[in-house]
Amino acid sequence: MMAKPLVSGTKHSTHSPKRMSPHLRGVSCLRLSVLTDETTSPERQHGANEGAAGALGIDLADRKAVDLGVSASKTTPFERPELGAWLRRPDDFDALLFWRFDRAIRSMDDMHELAKWAREHRKMVVFAEGPGGRLVLDFRNPLDPMAQLMVTLFAFAAQMEAHSIRERVAGAQAAMRTMALRWRGSRAPYGHLPAPLEGGGWTLVRDKEAVKVIERIIKDLVAGQTVNSIVYALNAEGVLCPAEHWAKYKGRKLKKPVLWNATTITRILRSETLIGWKVSDGKPVRDQNGAPVLATLDPILTRTEFDAVGALLDGRSINNSVRKDTNALLFGIVHCSSCGGRMYLNRQEGKPGQRPTYRCGASPRGEICEHPMNIRADWVDEYVTTEFLRILGGLEITYTRTIPGYDPQPEIDATLAEYEEHQAQQGRQKSNAAKTAWQKRADALDARLAELESREKVEARTEEIRTGRTYDEKWVKADTAARRKMLMNAGARLDIMAGTAGGWRSLDVRRVSLEILDPFHDAAADALAGVAAEVENADRI
Repeated sequence: MMAKPLVSGTKHSTHSPKRMSPHLRGVSCLRLSVLTDETTSPERQHGANEGAAGALGIDLADRKAVDLGVSASKTTPFERPELGAWLRRPDDFDALLFWRFDRAIRSMDDMHELAKWAREHRKMVVFAEGPGGRLVLDFRNPLDPMAQLMVTLFAFAAQMEAHSIRERVAGAQAAMRTMALRWRGSRAPYGHLPAPLEGGGWTLVRDKEAVKVIERIIKDLVAGQTVNSIVYALNAEGVLCPAEHWAKYKGRKLKKPVLWNATTITRILRSETLIGWKVSDGKPVRDQNGAPVLATLDPILTRTEFDAVGALLDGRSINNSVRKDTNALLFGIVHCSSCGGRMYLNRQEGKPGQRPTYRCGASPRGEICEHPMNIRADWVDEYVTTEFLRILGGLEITYTRTIPGYDPQPEIDATLAEYEEHQAQQGRQKSNAAKTAWQKRADALDARLAELESREKVEARTEEIRTGRTYDEKWVKADTAARRKMLMNAGARLDIMAGTAGGWRSLDVRRVSLEILDPFHDAAADALAGVAAEVENADRI
C-alpha cells in the first residue's frame, strides 16, 4: 500500500519516505496508561519518535506532550493534559509524532476527530512504528482522500484491539475475584494497600495510615460522637478522605478537592472488607462452599468488633447537620420550658451593646412556641458551670468500656437473603449444566447457613474504667467543646422558665432548672452533693 503524498505531486513508501523540509516543527507525543510498563516506557517512545523525525526532517527541539497514567480508551487526545494543550495551540507546530497508533487513539470516533482537526489546521500525523513500518499521514493537502481512508482502517483495528483487551481484562478479573488473597487491581478498599504476593500476583495488606483513621473514627463513635461531628473534625484537621488518600498514594492529584462525609464513613464501617472479606457490588464474594473469600490475612476488625460497630451505627442518627454555633457551651443542653425544644445561641452580631443570648429555636424549626424563652448566655453559662462543679467537681471521672460479644445472626441474615435471591432463579435453567451449577450454589449457601447456626451467641459485657482524675481537674484544662461534652456525658439539661419583673439586672435562679441525669446520680455523686450542701449551710451560719 502506498502512503499519503508527502509533497505535492510526489508519492513515497511509508518505509522510505522522502526527507521533509527541516523547517517543519514536530511534537513528540508520549502516553502510558500504566506508569510501570517498561516495554512502552516514555524513553522507548521518544527514541522512536526522534528516529522518525530525523528521517523525515522534522525538528522536535524540546517540544513534547507527555501524558503518563492516561488511558486512550477513556480519554480523547483533546482531553489529555499535555497533548490537549498542544492541540489548542496549532500555530506552535506542524506535525504530531506518536510511537504507535495505540499511543494516539483506541476508537474510530477519536481518530475521526483527530483527523478532522489535522485537516482543518493542515497538520501532519506520524506513527514511528507499526505493523507496516512507519506511517505518515499528511493532511496538509485536504483534497487527498488517501490519508482519511488509512486513518479509518487503522482506527477500526485499534478499536477492535481495545475491545479485545477489555474482554481479556474482564475475564481475568472475574477469575481472580474468587481466588483467596488475590487482589485484582483497581482502587484498594480504604484501610488496605496492594502488596506483592509470594508466587506472583498481588494481595492486600494493612494501610497503617488509613487504619489509624478508621480506629479513630470507631473510638469517637464509642465515645458518643455522631458521624457528622466526626466528619466535621476530620475535615477541619485536613485528614485526607479515601479518594484523596488513594490519589496521594498513586502520586496523582484529583481535579476537584473531595472531603469526608457521613455516607463515606458509614460505607467504610459497614463494609465487610474491614474483616478481610472480598466484596463485589456491595456483596461478599463467596467460594463454591458458600464461605466468604478472603482478601487479606490481616483484617482490620474481628467479626465481633465489626458487628459492634454496626450496632453503634444502627443506634446513632447520622442525619443531623453540623451547626455553626456548636462552640456555645450549652448547645444541646439548654431548653425552652414552654415548648421543650432546644435553645440556640444568638450572638447579636451587628447590635452594639447587646450581649449574646440563648433563645428558643422553635421558629427556625418551623414550629410554634406560645411563650418562646430568651436569656443572657453569660448568666446561664456561669450558673451551669458553678452548679456542675459543685455537684460533681470532686468526683473521679470513670467511663465504661464495652467488650464486644459475638452474634452470628447478622451474617445469617445476609447469607439467607443471598440464598433467597438465588432460590428465586430456580426453574429458569434450561441446560443440565446450568441446573447443576445452580444446585451447587444453593447447596453451598445452605451449608454455610447450617455452619453459622451451629455457632453460639456470646453476649457483650461492660467494665468500668477509673481515670484517677476529677471533674474539677479536667474542667480547668478543657476548652469549650470538651466542657460541653462533659456536660452532655453527665446528662445535663437546663430548662429556662419565663422571666419576672426586674429580672434583667441579674440571673433569677427561679427561671432555671438544672438536672444531672443517670448514670451520675449514683451513691457517690449524691454523697458528694450532700457534702457540698453541708459546707454551704455552714458558711451561712
